[in-house]
Amino acid sequence: MLEKYMTVYAGGSGEIVEKKSRFIANVALVHTEEEAIAFIDKMKKKYWDARHNCSAYVIGEHDEIVRCSDDGEPGGTAGRPMLDVLLGEGLKNTAVVVTRYFGGTLLGTGGLVRAYSKAVQEGLAGSTIIEKQLGRILWVTTDYVGIGKLQYLFGVESIPTLDSEYTDLVKLKILIPAARVGSMEKAITEATNGKARMQRDEEIYFAILDGKILTGEDLSQD
Repeated sequence: MLEKYMTVYAGGSGEIVEKKSRFIANVALVHTEEEAIAFIDKMKKKYWDARHNCSAYVIGEHDEIVRCSDDGEPGGTAGRPMLDVLLGEGLKNTAVVVTRYFGGTLLGTGGLVRAYSKAVQEGLAGSTIIEKQLGRILWVTTDYVGIGKLQYLFGVESIPTLDSEYTDLVKLKILIPAARVGSMEKAITEATNGKARMQRDEEIYFAILDGKILTGEDLSQD
């Protein structure tokens, strides 16, 4: 599992005009090739009267599936430049369709490459992109003397507390970036003079958007 990667939280759209040709980009989060194909088909139906609906998508944490289509444009002038933008941004599980309404003036090979690339960039600018990080759930149990020290530590280190239980002891459920688990366990031990008990739980992906912690199904609005 990757420690972190960029992906779509909420797909959006963008549009540019080049020599009276309209280029409309629509972006979506996709987890499978079937979802990508379904999204492309949906855009083709929506823009059924357009001359071209070019597409590109990247699926998998390690770009296991990478596809693109020029949809009638000269070879290599649409799909590949679109795909290069997605790969250049490091985006995973992302599909984009750029619809072109021909304006009557030929753009030439270089003009098409620039137009389709720019359209994708506009589509991404109109979307919400997040960085998904791999994190580890850690349960920390301490007494009431140690809770203040831990809350201060977690605040300084920007470690979110997902849940808490107050009985005769205090049990905290925290989320730590995977790469920092060892160092945070050491810091917790030092802060509580070794009195805190810790138990590692599952690894999950999370993201921070507008100060809010997103996990599970909340990682996508698409």
